[in-house]
Amino acid sequence: MKAADTVYGLHAVRVMLERHPERVVSVRLSERRDDPRVRGIEELARRHNRPVQRVDAHSLKQMLGDVAHQGVVAEIASLPAWTEDTLLAALSAPSSTAPPLLLALDGVQDPHNLGACLRTADACGALAVVVPKDRAAQLTPTVRKVAAGAAETTPVVAVTNLVRTLKLLKDAGLWIVGADAEGPRAAHEVDLKVGIVLVLGAEGAGLRQLTRQTCDWIVRLPSLGAVESLNVSVAAAMLLYETVRQRTVTP
Repeated sequence: MKAADTVYGLHAVRVMLERHPERVVSVRLSERRDDPRVRGIEELARRHNRPVQRVDAHSLKQMLGDVAHQGVVAEIASLPAWTEDTLLAALSAPSSTAPPLLLALDGVQDPHNLGACLRTADACGALAVVVPKDRAAQLTPTVRKVAAGAAETTPVVAVTNLVRTLKLLKDAGLWIVGADAEGPRAAHEVDLKVGIVLVLGAEGAGLRQLTRQTCDWIVRLPSLGAVESLNVSVAAAMLLYETVRQRTVTP
């Protein structure tokens, strides 16, 4: 039997039913909710012949705990997890698309930040998001909800040693670009049209020293206000979209 994951929240479950209905094992809906959005999800599930069950609030709380599930939960078949080897193989596979774009998070611990980073990485065409296995947020139902479907299209690669992985990616031809508020170069001054890994540090602590030393460039984002640094998911979004801007601007 395939391993299963849990997805909850109106948007995340709807996206799964729209994009990957074959992976939806079952759907549970709160018996208290009969509004148009929930009825739409129920109709979508039945259209794809996915089992739907109405359950009480206590059952949902037992299943998920105290989370904002919005009365909508789906059990889905897990995708095979990407490993470091999977990632390197994907980079070496023949492709006619743009140069590879990866996002690496150096110890980001807030699942909401990881989910938000995943959502933007997906929107910007990133191949994958790389995170350390230890002392960092992993792919959980909370992350899936915040990612709003992006966790099903953009792999999260959990690695034992982030610095070693970055060195392997560098050997594979990618440039490593770290972000820091005090970086010597502005992001728009660095060529992001080549194959790159954007690396952001943990909330508050920033990049670890060994990670910083592995980077080819350290860049900063423009800041005109009094706040010293940006939220990591906001900074990631700005760097990802700067990459997209550079790659799509007309010469």
